[in-house]
Parts: sequence; C-alpha cells; structure tokens
Amino acid sequence: MGVGLSIVDLLFTESSSLKEKRGVLSRILKRTQNTFNISIAEIGETDRWRRAKVGFSIVGNDRRYINGKIDHILEFINNLQLAEVINTEIEIISISDTMDSCAI
Repeated sequence: MGVGLSIVDLLFTESSSLKEKRGVLSRILKRTQNTFNISIAEIGETDRWRRAKVGFSIVGNDRRYINGKIDHILEFINNLQLAEVINTEIEIISISDTMDSCAI
C-alpha cells in the first residue's frame, strides 16, 4: 500500500482581497475534491491574499497509479486557470506488509 502526498503553491494574480482569494480557492478545492474524491485543503499562506498553499493525499495499492493520479490532479488544478501553480512537491510513501502483524 502507498500514500501519495502533494503540496501545491498557488498565486492569485487577479485577487485584490483576502475574501476574493478565499472565494476562488474554495472553487478550486471543491472542484478538485468532487472530481477526484480526494482529501484536499488549504494548509498555508492563509492570511496572504495573493498566495495559497494547498495539500492533498491519495491512497492506493500501486506506486505508479498514485504517481499518475497526482500528476492528473496537478494538471487539473493548472487547467482550471483560476490561479497560477508556482511550485509543487510530491512524496509517495510505501507502507510495508509488516503492518499486518500489528493489527489487533
């Protein structure tokens, strides 16, 4: 089993207030969550009206599947053209089968 994590830094070039940024960010989060059925949230830059840091995660059995899904999600966020993606970080963690012996 594996867990894929990604952090996305966004720039809101058209935003002129914190309220406006949060409205656009809310649309990005809801559309992405509804399309891919993932956990996604703003995790940083909460008080800056032109920047946001978003994190999301995926669980799967195959590392290639997880990596492909993350790439697809990042492409989706970029193609929304609601904010500029300025940086992304990806980490995929493999969880070994030895955890089965820890089950109660």
